[in-house]
Amino acid sequence: MIIVTGGTGFIGSNLVAALEEKGCRDIVICDTLGNENKGGDKWRNIAKREIRDFVRPERLFDYLDTHIDEIEMVFHMGAISATTETDVDLITETNIVLSRRLWKWCGKNQKRFVYASSAATYGDGNQGFKDVEETEELAHLRPLNAYGWSKHVFDRRVARVLEDGQEPVPPQWAGLKFFNVYGPNEYHKEDQMSVACKLYPQVVAGATAKLFKSHNPDYEDGGQLRDFIYVQDCVNVMLWLYENKAVNGLFNVGTGKARSFKDLAEATFKAAGIEPKISYIDMPENLREKYQYFTQADMSKLRAAGYDKPFMELEEGVNDFVSTYMAHEDSYK
Repeated sequence: MIIVTGGTGFIGSNLVAALEEKGCRDIVICDTLGNENKGGDKWRNIAKREIRDFVRPERLFDYLDTHIDEIEMVFHMGAISATTETDVDLITETNIVLSRRLWKWCGKNQKRFVYASSAATYGDGNQGFKDVEETEELAHLRPLNAYGWSKHVFDRRVARVLEDGQEPVPPQWAGLKFFNVYGPNEYHKEDQMSVACKLYPQVVAGATAKLFKSHNPDYEDGGQLRDFIYVQDCVNVMLWLYENKAVNGLFNVGTGKARSFKDLAEATFKAAGIEPKISYIDMPENLREKYQYFTQADMSKLRAAGYDKPFMELEEGVNDFVSTYMAHEDSYK
C-alpha cells in the first residue's frame, strides 16, 4: 500500500497516475476536495484513477495505525502551496505540524517517506541554490514568504534530527525541492497556475501575452529567469526514489537550466501554432522588492546519487502539455 497525501493536487495526482501505470493497485489518497459549487473540482484530477481508499487529513493517523502492516511508503505531497496565502496558522498546521507527525510515524514504524519541499526555501537566491542538508548551511537561507518559510522549517528539523539522532528515522527519506513546475492537472490552482497554463487560453483566443517588465538593469523585459520543470520529470524522480530504497537526502528537482519567461511564452505560442504576440507591463510595486530574477537548480547532488534520466527541454515540455492535454476537451492526466 502506498499513501499519497495531497493526491488530488497537481504533483500528487500526476504521481498517483504514474504509480497506477507502474502497476501499483493499492494507492490511498489523503486530501480534501472542497465544494464543487465553489470551484472544488480537484476530483477531476483523479477521475481516471483506481483508488483503494480516500482519507481526509483529520482521519489519516487512525487509518495509518489500522493498516500499519500493509503500508510500504508515504509520499507526502499535501501542503498549503500558495505563496500568497496569508493564514499563517493554517500554513503552520498543514505544512509543519502534519509533516512532523508523519515523519515521526514513519520513523517509529519504519516506513519509507518522501516529502515535497520547495525552491521557495532559497528566498532571493543570494545564498545560491545548492541542496545542502547540514543544519549550519540551512540556517543561512531566508525564504521570502510564509509558504517558503514553512517548508524550510521542516527541512531544518529533519536535518537536526539526522545530526543529533533525537528520534527514529524512516528507513528511506527524501525531501524534494521542486522548482517551477508546470503541466496537466494544475487547473484548480487559479492564480498559482504556471505561466504556461495561464497563457495558453489567451494565446488560442488571439490575445497578446503580457509579461512583466524588468526593473533590474541586468535583465531585459521578459528576461527574468526561472528553472521551469515539466511535472512528468518530477514524477520520474519520485518513481526512481521508489525503486531505489537506499537513496536518502534533500534534493533539488529542477532541470538545472534557467530559461526566461519570454522563452516560455514563445514556446506556448509555437505549441499552439500561432505567431508570438508579446507585450510588457509594469510589475506591481508590492512585488518588486521581493521579486526573484533568477532561479536555477544545482542538480549535481541528485545526479551523484545516481539519477541519470534527462530532463525535458522547455519547448518539449510545453509542447507536450499543450498538444497532449490543454488542446483537448479532456485536459486531465
